[in-house]
Amino acid sequence: MPPSASRFVLPPEPVLRAREKLVLDHFHDEVRQDWDATLATFPHPHYELIAQMTVHDGDREVRDYYADTRTAFPDQDHEIIALRHSIDAVIVEFWLLGTHRGPLGAIPPTGSRHRTRMTAYFVFDEAENLVTERIYFDQLTILRQLIGGLNPRSPRGLLKLGRVLLGAVRVSGGAPDPRLSRTVPPALDD
Repeated sequence: MPPSASRFVLPPEPVLRAREKLVLDHFHDEVRQDWDATLATFPHPHYELIAQMTVHDGDREVRDYYADTRTAFPDQDHEIIALRHSIDAVIVEFWLLGTHRGPLGAIPPTGSRHRTRMTAYFVFDEAENLVTERIYFDQLTILRQLIGGLNPRSPRGLLKLGRVLLGAVRVSGGAPDPRLSRTVPPALDD
């Protein structure tokens, strides 16, 4: 939010329309897996995954994030539920969908589909540059769906379930990124 702007006044309609177009283009380019076009929506790509408390900052890290998630879910897609505007962000509620065809970090592929409700904040700076995509979701919702198609009564299904759960423990053991855990309360005196 620009330093002189009030947190109670939205930017003018042309600004909101331009932000919305950029965000919708960003979503469209992600589904097409056109990473150059997707990254062009940022002056400096920056993703924050709140559920995992991880940050992907800069072109290389974000491209690696895209590669990892599309290896795991090559058919990843989304369904937008709602789009809202705030003083400094476009907020998008959506369903993320995909079939677990490849490894997701240490979690082996299950072949199961997931449909997970998420919220993403596309945050803009005072020059109207997209500076952050901050994504909120429940990791257990995804994990539950990924293991839901396994048959724990068969030796093969039970073995796969054990590998998935072990992989989930491995990927959840990292320390939170301090850029996400060291927060400062806003000044609300006005």
